[in-house]
Formats: sequence, C-alpha cells, structure tokens
Amino acid sequence: MHVLTEIMFITIITFILVLSLLVFVHELGHFWVARKFGLKPKEFGFGFPPRAFGYYKNTEGKWKKVIGTKDPEDASDTIYSINWLPLGGFVNLEEDEDKGDDPNHFSNKPIYQRTLILIAGVSMNIILAAVLISVGYMIGLPQTISDLGTGAKVSDVKVQVLDVAKDSPAEAGGVEAGDVILSLNGIEIDCNQTIQDLSDQNVDNEVVYKIKRADKEIDLRMTPQIIEETGRGGIGVSIAETGIVRYSFFRAIWEGVRTTLIMTWIIIIAFYELIKGLVIGNGVSIEVGGPVRIAQITGDAVRMGFSYLINFSALLSINLAIINAFPFPALDGGRVVFLLVEKIQGHPVSKRIETAIHSIGFALLMVLIVLVTYQDIARFWQ
Repeated sequence: MHVLTEIMFITIITFILVLSLLVFVHELGHFWVARKFGLKPKEFGFGFPPRAFGYYKNTEGKWKKVIGTKDPEDASDTIYSINWLPLGGFVNLEEDEDKGDDPNHFSNKPIYQRTLILIAGVSMNIILAAVLISVGYMIGLPQTISDLGTGAKVSDVKVQVLDVAKDSPAEAGGVEAGDVILSLNGIEIDCNQTIQDLSDQNVDNEVVYKIKRADKEIDLRMTPQIIEETGRGGIGVSIAETGIVRYSFFRAIWEGVRTTLIMTWIIIIAFYELIKGLVIGNGVSIEVGGPVRIAQITGDAVRMGFSYLINFSALLSINLAIINAFPFPALDGGRVVFLLVEKIQGHPVSKRIETAIHSIGFALLMVLIVLVTYQDIARFWQ
C-alpha cells in the first residue's frame, strides 16, 4: 500500500510539473511577443490565481512587492506574480477592456501584431516539443528502428505492439498497444520474423505470450489464426522493432525538428478524422482521453524511464498547440477568427458580442472536459 501511494504521489507531481511547463511556455509566448510590440500586460503569472505575491515597477521606476490579490495603484508596468494554483501560468493582456486611444493597448495594435501575439503561444509549444525531442535524441529516445539512416546509435532493441485489431485474438486476450513481446512458449523474441514464424507454426494452437507492460511482466494465452489479409498466422496485432535511438548533437537537433513536424502533421490528420467522424455521424473513431487519462499515461511514462517522459511531454505539447489553434471560441484560434472578421468588415466585432461568444465557448469546453473526465474515471474503474 505504501509503494502504491508513493507511485500515485510521483505520478501526480510529475503530471502537474509537465502540465505546468507546457502551459507556462504557451503563456510565455504570448507575453514575450506582446512585449516586443510595446504592450505592457497587466500581469504575467506562474500558476493560476489567487495571487500569493508578485513584483512590479511603480511610477518612480522602483521594484516593489505586492502580497495578495489586490492590484497595486502605483504600478506602471507588468506585475510578475506567483500564484497559489501551480498549474502553468497566465498573461493578462486586458483584451476585453476599453483603453480608448492608448497605442500600447492590445485592441489598438495593428491586426497583424495582435494575430502574432495570439499565435505565439501555439508556436512556443511547437518549439518546446522540438527542443524536448532534440534533447531526447541526445540522451536516447524510444522509436521504431526501421529506416533510421546513418549516424544513429541504437540500443535496447525489442519487438513492440503498435496496434491491436478489433475482434482479434489479441484484443480478446488483453494485448494493448505499447506492450513488448518477450517470448512465445518460452522462445525468446529477438525480431519480427521470429514472431511470424512461430505464429505460422502454431495456427489454431494455444500459445503463451510473455508480455512486458510498463514495469510488469505478464503471461497471456492466445490462439493464432490465419489472417485473411496476409494468409499467414497471427493474433491481430501490428508490431515493430523498437529501440533507444541516439544521435550526435547537431544531428539530434535536425532530427528533433524533423520529428516534431512529422508528429504535428500526424496529429492534425488525427484531429481531422475525429471531427469528420463526428460531423458525418460515424462517432469517435479514436480513443479520447482527458486529464485522468493523461495523468495515467504520465505515470506509465515515469515508470518506463525519463526518455519516455520526454517523448510523451513533447507529444502533449504538440497536442496543446493544435487544440489551441482550432478556430473555436475561447481558444487562440477562435480569437484569430474575430481578427479576420475585423479585417474583412473594416471594424472590430462588438466587445459585448465577442465576450459573450467566448464565454459560451469556454462553458462548452468545460462541459466537454467534465464529460471526458467522467469517461476516464469510468474506464479506470472498469
């Protein structure tokens, strides 16, 4: 029980740290570009309010400390604050406030500058992913080892499950994506071909598959069948040889950028397929996870090793970027849409109308998060 509590504690702390890093970097992007364009955001904070304390410059140009939530009356610049809820950060651009003709207010800046400020958060998350993956390649990242090209150093080679077909012996037997196949009937697995040969030899015979899942080894009993698509024996899984891949410093940076772009495109396509399925009435074709599921995967990544945690954090950062770029009210992409409308019609949309639409969008997002979280909890206790 003590060990289980310790694992849960480490998982929760790691989840908070990863989420805080991704959100803080996102907000830092907004803040940095806003400052470059001459804006003085009201507040830039680590964590979410209420404010614990902060520092600011007063009208005399001196740094002063503020404690609590009350805004200082003599602040002449941004309040840099530490807040009580350690989940990322925020930047207050006072977008919804009317500052008249103040040239340094967000709403009075040219449309292209406001657009760059809004998309800066998304850009920073993509950059963070590239940095994480580049660092990962320097110390070693898990990935498939086919078509690596020259310069890659590979270790810890294993055969891993990439996907499990529906209504297959593997699904019925409890195989999951990410499982490592160690042996079949006691015969050690060293490559994909060994699994295929043993599957061919044992069609319609029960086989004991030794599987490694995270840090546990389990035995699963399944019966290979002839797979229609290939005409050969199998249990209905897609497998690949994976390993820990390392590159030299400069090659790691190049591979980090390239991998980030590939992952971004794959995730965009996945979101497109998800939305298309919902629109045409086919339902959700991929598994959707919320905070509980993300925390669970974070825990798995922690147990599997630091390189897996880096990989997952980068993937999460790209997902955060793409979601925020989606043209939905309350998201960065939704705010950019209002700037596009302003450009087309020659004047901004009424602040009252825009605020109302963003509020409705935010409420819908909260409802979606609650529903997905409920689904996560229900799945967890099944």
